[in-house]
Amino acid sequence: MSDVTDAVAHLVEHGTAVPALVLASLAALIATAGFHTRWSRRHGQAPPADDTGARPPTAERPAGTEPTGTGPAGSGPAGSEPGGESALWRMRTTVRDAPGSLAVLCAALAERRIDILSLQTHPLAEGTVDEFLLRAPGELSGTELAELVTAAGGARTWTERADAHDLVDAPTRVLGLAARTALDAAELPLALRQLLGRCTIRSLPATAGARTGAEAGQAVPPEGTLEETVLRLRAPEGGVITVERPHLPFTPAEFARARALVELDARLGPRIPRGRDVLTLPEGSDITVRRADTRDVPAAKAMHERCTPRTLGMRYHGPVGDADRYLNHLLSPRFGRTLAAQTASGRIVGLGHLLWDGDETEVALLVEDGWQRRGIGGELLARLVAMAAETGCESVYAVTQASNTGMVAAMRGLGLPLDYQIEEGTLVVTARLDPSARSAAPLPHGERIGRE
Repeated sequence: MSDVTDAVAHLVEHGTAVPALVLASLAALIATAGFHTRWSRRHGQAPPADDTGARPPTAERPAGTEPTGTGPAGSGPAGSEPGGESALWRMRTTVRDAPGSLAVLCAALAERRIDILSLQTHPLAEGTVDEFLLRAPGELSGTELAELVTAAGGARTWTERADAHDLVDAPTRVLGLAARTALDAAELPLALRQLLGRCTIRSLPATAGARTGAEAGQAVPPEGTLEETVLRLRAPEGGVITVERPHLPFTPAEFARARALVELDARLGPRIPRGRDVLTLPEGSDITVRRADTRDVPAAKAMHERCTPRTLGMRYHGPVGDADRYLNHLLSPRFGRTLAAQTASGRIVGLGHLLWDGDETEVALLVEDGWQRRGIGGELLARLVAMAAETGCESVYAVTQASNTGMVAAMRGLGLPLDYQIEEGTLVVTARLDPSARSAAPLPHGERIGRE
């Protein structure tokens, strides 16, 4: 915090009066930013919120999330004019690594009644990238905020609306992401997205990853590579995880955090939640729905061998080759989540996949012929869509054939807004979700009778 104290000392030495609002803001900064700065140099800054797109002003907040303001007594929430609304902003800017640079920027923010709620630093070879969470007067636009920061010495400034979810401190957010990843291997891509903000994450198998490395001029080393707006990390199974964020270059600190999360995933090995639901279908039969992964490949392959060519053709949109080749991909938690429906004897009779496809999410179903039209597809699909909503997805899509009435009926059974696109016999049905609700349509068929 030498920047802040140096600035105050400079003003005092020259007999310059320090505005009360500046002192209040700098005092709060000394109390809070010092901790965040020390932590950020060791572990990193607060990850962006689940949804890092544009957001409306945050005039209302959940109880208990209102931070302590630093504005003058009687002025209302810090960062707002008396009687006016305020808005939260996430801002990133680069400042000179020289004493007083940060203090000048903080003073400029205070003069416009902008409160600094948190500050994270990213030291670079030249300069420092500072990431702020700010509360500003509601009428202040992102462009005006950027112009103010530029005039105070900031460079390459980026701003984005925030909300109450961003008020969670950095250690709590990072520990939460680590815990989610530790419990479920399928959480790694989602945790990386929440850690790094709005970005595109793709997982490539080992062979595809090698080709990608060759195109880049070199194989991806065990420690990964950082190339401005692209991160490449070695996946535990030997493939490559690519993270792209064209709108904002990654910093070395962000690269280190992402690499640490991937290393945690590698050390823990294959894992999925153990919970399972025992359901009663309308006809009275009981089935168990549980998570599945690559350890279920033999049972899934046996189910494929029991399915007719027509059923497999409906699912895979054409002739089916070697099941081993694509089942390892479909059941890998690196590419999404899989639900299996199994009988009391343990035989898998249905599979549902939720697949991360860059920025989009695909759902797919396969039910063994003898178990079709019993509600299994609807059960699996409802749970997959609920998972997608919980992770903040705005929509899911299914690619099928126009003649696949079962899949169409299952999508309609969700009770969600649907969009249809048909091209040369291929039907794409997109369901629009409400991530803020963190829930999907009620389960349409089965009745839960127990949880193991």
